[in-house]
Amino acid sequence: MVERLWAGWRIPAAEAGAALDVPEGKTLFETLLDSGLPDSQTCIVWRGALCFAVLNVYPYARGHLMVVPNRPVTALDDLTEDEHSELWGAVRSATLAVTGAYQPHGINVGANLGRGSGAGVPDHLHVHVVPRFRGDTNFMTSVANVRVMPEALSDTWSQIVAAWPADGP
Repeated sequence: MVERLWAGWRIPAAEAGAALDVPEGKTLFETLLDSGLPDSQTCIVWRGALCFAVLNVYPYARGHLMVVPNRPVTALDDLTEDEHSELWGAVRSATLAVTGAYQPHGINVGANLGRGSGAGVPDHLHVHVVPRFRGDTNFMTSVANVRVMPEALSDTWSQIVAAWPADGP
């Protein structure tokens, strides 16, 4: 398990997450989407008709976000054609946004389908978009099993929102 260094600037994000009580029968993503809280607090960076994009509050790298269908489905083949189209269009927009905001050396795009794949929220499909940088796996992760984030989550949110394509899906 990867440990993280204490970062006091993340207290607002932690408090926002703690304030969200996920009701029985709902997923974390449904709860975020329907919370009524400002997007800056829930870390939602884009809302479409059928999908939305949200920052990962436990990122692998700065700019790590997820594109999520509004409706909780567990598999790609559970998506309607319209959801499928908007989801993958939003993934494309997310890659453009992280590229515009951070100029990464590469981007990982992927979905962990099912608990056996390592999905943290296995009951609600989501696609990760992770900007990658040469050297982003440094000695801290290898030696101390700790990830160091160089940017406050609120700054990441602002960067991604500003870089999200206006003509997105």
